[in-house]
Amino acid sequence: MKQYQYVIKPRAAQKIRVFYRHVQLRYRHTFSFDDMRRFINQYIDSMFQIEQSLLRRPPTLKRWQNEGWHMAKAGKWYYAYTINGDTITIEDTSHEQNMHNDSLNS
Repeated sequence: MKQYQYVIKPRAAQKIRVFYRHVQLRYRHTFSFDDMRRFINQYIDSMFQIEQSLLRRPPTLKRWQNEGWHMAKAGKWYYAYTINGDTITIEDTSHEQNMHNDSLNS
């Protein structure tokens, strides 16, 4: 299997962190700080599986299509990325509940 180098754009990781921070603030009695950290780590770590166990899909968001990005999905997160040689750059992310909203804004 090909070995890739991964570059994660700050915006992509930030969207995951902000999403789970908002969940933790809203549901603080049932969603702990540790839960928040676990989910953030899980979905940022999943980015390193793109083109390995997370396979390429056609992007569903018009904005991602227009950029010429590829898309992969892990759990409830979609990742937009580019491949240049052996480097995969994760450009953007979107939680599945925001995919419809993102497509309206594209």
